[in-house]
Amino acid sequence: MKYKIVCDSGCDFNEEERKDPLFIRVPLTLTVEEEDIVDDDTFDQASFLEKVSASSSCPKSACPSPGAYLEAYQQAGDVDVIFVVTLSKKVSGSYNSACAAKDMYVEEKCGNAKIIVIDSRSAATGETLIALALRKLMSEKLHLREVMQLITDYRREMVTMFTLESVDTFRKNGRMNGVTFLVANALNIKLVLYAYHGEIAKYTQAVGMKKAIDKMIAGFVEQVKNSENKILGITHINCLERAEMVRDKILEKLTFSDVYIVNGAGVSSLYANDGGIIITA
Repeated sequence: MKYKIVCDSGCDFNEEERKDPLFIRVPLTLTVEEEDIVDDDTFDQASFLEKVSASSSCPKSACPSPGAYLEAYQQAGDVDVIFVVTLSKKVSGSYNSACAAKDMYVEEKCGNAKIIVIDSRSAATGETLIALALRKLMSEKLHLREVMQLITDYRREMVTMFTLESVDTFRKNGRMNGVTFLVANALNIKLVLYAYHGEIAKYTQAVGMKKAIDKMIAGFVEQVKNSENKILGITHINCLERAEMVRDKILEKLTFSDVYIVNGAGVSSLYANDGGIIITA
């Protein structure tokens, strides 16, 4: 069965997956001041973080249009199945755009592929791990129904947690309530957040980043099940050394089939900010 996997740019890929022709990325657009920045292979994280730091206004993101997704489906060519993995529909319009493009693809008779749109209920390496799982399952020549059941089970068990140097971008873009932000903004309190059915929720808090990371790791280790059959995914924003420290501490407690560490692309860089860490399994 021939297939392609379409992902929005909330999915953080390393160079190997960026070059894999099985994957097609559909970029979001980021806006700092009045400058629009496309979150594709031209994205320059260092320059972007400098612009965000110098800006007095809150950076924003815009999801891909249905037309952008339709172009990706057409780019997939003559395949049997197009899987689409998006940011959680609770925090982005990307999923709805992908679904609208699916309807357009059928109505305009753009091709014969079966299009399956998957709400990751996550972001960053949460999306990445679903995309990698799809590639692995399809390589095993399973029936499509079995693939989708396994992906549904995988998503249900998936744990995504993160801690950030600043939650200001989340607050200003309406991803968190103001009360939570006011708590986080006092006395150097850092929040540990997690994905709860696709929404962002507070897990705990700590004074200082080191203690927050320790609490995040403890909560993650407690929640992850069957780790030996899973990949540990870590998105970091310009802080590889911190990501490697988090990896090492987690591996002291759990065993994984592999570890996937990646410097975040544009969407992750916008919301997680410089120094942010996102972990998923």
